Amino acid sequence: MNIAYFDTFAGISGDMTLGSFIHAGVPLSYLQEELKKLRVEGYTLHSHSIERSAISAIKIDVEVDHEHHHEHSHEPHSHRSLTDILSLIKSSKLPARVQNRAEKIFTVIGKAEAKIHNTTIETIHFHEVGAVDSIVDIVGTCICLEYFEIEQLYSSPVRVGNGGFVNTQHGTMPIPAPATVEILKGYPTVLTDIPHELTTPTGAGIIKTLSSGMLSLEQLDIKFIGYGAGTNEISQVPNLLRVFIGELHYAHEYDELVSVETNIDNMNPEVYPFVIEQLLTKGAHDAYLVPVIMKKGRPGIVLSALVNRGNLDAVLNIIFSQTTTLGVRIQQVERRKLQRGSKIITTRFGQVKVKSVIADGTERLVPEFEECKRIALEKNIPLKDVYRQIESEL
Repeated sequence: MNIAYFDTFAGISGDMTLGSFIHAGVPLSYLQEELKKLRVEGYTLHSHSIERSAISAIKIDVEVDHEHHHEHSHEPHSHRSLTDILSLIKSSKLPARVQNRAEKIFTVIGKAEAKIHNTTIETIHFHEVGAVDSIVDIVGTCICLEYFEIEQLYSSPVRVGNGGFVNTQHGTMPIPAPATVEILKGYPTVLTDIPHELTTPTGAGIIKTLSSGMLSLEQLDIKFIGYGAGTNEISQVPNLLRVFIGELHYAHEYDELVSVETNIDNMNPEVYPFVIEQLLTKGAHDAYLVPVIMKKGRPGIVLSALVNRGNLDAVLNIIFSQTTTLGVRIQQVERRKLQRGSKIITTRFGQVKVKSVIADGTERLVPEFEECKRIALEKNIPLKDVYRQIESEL
């Protein structure tokens, strides 16, 4: 499976992303031709080599023809609504996956902007010149992903600047920009002491929308490397985005989960089974209890849950509303697992569902507890005998 890994040691922006892909091998002419399918006029895409801290990189510039946009607008300061931009993408002849990815990125950015400005996503507008920049950066990024046939995207924790201010169409904003922070909510982020806008809303939108999370690089067979340059020289860090493109090689299935733990020593034990049931219902992959001796010699319980980051809020709501805890510990964890599935087989008990486990290319079938329980109750025979019979037939 082809993947892209963004090493955001100096943050990420739309032009840095495009530059990194061009440097990694996407022909500029290919990108330009694909972007023509959008029917957006009045801009020119430039690419040139540049060095940052003696590292060769590509700088991409979107030069917007201000006179063109002034002549074709109905008012001096023309804007494009999010709906306009999504319609533009949808009506293009770009591949379906390019369209879908671009639409999702713009929607994520639009929701963040709507929240920041206390309005609705339907009324969010992008300034005409800024909209052209964003359209080229975002759609161009999705075109580059398609060029390399990228199935999944990963990143390092996103570094953002801190302190100082940046001028925007809405006026002077603190760094990191409110929209950038809003978009990155829930995604691993590093707040640096660099007073520059390292990560822009566009860059944050690309990462938050498309990334599958963090990645252990030892699993990646790197084929291409690209460096995309930001606009300014920054003394504290080379202002570059680095992209690795390659194949993931897993001996086992892999995913990133979040571990949530809390210690409890003052709760009615009759409540615990209900809490576990609720956690599993709300999306926890696993939930369990461990007895411990806590401070002052009190017996207590460690409640643990393993969950996808997308279900984290739902799990936290259960823990805080259904238990007596006042706080939890949250850690990102890496999970490796054997490939699993289920099959229907014919046994002396009829059609029975069993687990299918694949290890080292070899499939192993094992009884499924709930099926064995069902048969034991229906046939009025010991559960252990059902297990033995199905195991012997497997």
